[in-house]
Amino acid sequence: MTYDGYTARVEYDERDEIFVGRVLGIRTTISFHGATVAQLRRRFDAAVRDYLADCRQRGLRPEKPVSGKVLLRLPPKVHGAALVAAKAAGKSLNQWATEVLQDAAHS
Repeated sequence: MTYDGYTARVEYDERDEIFVGRVLGIRTTISFHGATVAQLRRRFDAAVRDYLADCRQRGLRPEKPVSGKVLLRLPPKVHGAALVAAKAAGKSLNQWATEVLQDAAHS
């Protein structure tokens, strides 16, 4: 479930018979719940809007789930092998890694 660049994980709470969601990828806890999918969607959207409004009101910059920058620490052998694979594919290491991560994330 996504809204305005924020993504939530949703689980079903069998005991309370509700869906419970939490926004992923930020330190701030944004959670919401609903008895139906439609209600859950409305409450998720509202929770993100409320978070953004609260940040504006307090003069804070809202956290963004991702910046597009990833810093990886790799063993030298892995780094070297990735660089060779990228060059063999005719790509920069950044282009190659982006494609590999994209494929892995959508598998």
